[in-house]
Amino acid sequence: MPQSDLDVIFEAAGLAASAYNYQPWRFAFAHKGDANFDTFLSALVEFNQSWAKDAGVLVYVVSDEFMRSDRGDNPNHSHSFDAGAAWANAALQALHLGYHTHGMTGVDFAKAAEVLNLPEGYRVEMAFVIGKQGDKSLLPDMLREREVVSDRKPVSEIAFAGPFKD
Repeated sequence: MPQSDLDVIFEAAGLAASAYNYQPWRFAFAHKGDANFDTFLSALVEFNQSWAKDAGVLVYVVSDEFMRSDRGDNPNHSHSFDAGAAWANAALQALHLGYHTHGMTGVDFAKAAEVLNLPEGYRVEMAFVIGKQGDKSLLPDMLREREVVSDRKPVSEIAFAGPFKD
């Protein structure tokens, strides 16, 4: 994947809305074959490592838990939500460019924080891969069987007028 395409994807991510326009997200990435890819890969759970090793790029989404300013560090209630909005923009832009993404929380979060050398106050939210979709015949049988469009909940289960309904 050319860096110029990845830059466009991150530019789209950076346009996401955020509380106070603080933009708490950060993206740490590694291209397959570069000096960081295997180290980044090692912080995924073993199952995700088994297939993510073939992706073009591996990305960790990190958020800043505090709004840092000259008035001090204040807790940022929406840092995870805002980082999620940025990830969604990245995924949509990647698809527009002809790439596929796959988000993961199958991450050893403590190891990822160590691998990324995160300072205090930053949190690893998730990882995702970007690449061209390969032929599913190359997948192990178990994964090949799972390569179907998943059902989604109907709107009536996720949106409702009035107070919360479970």
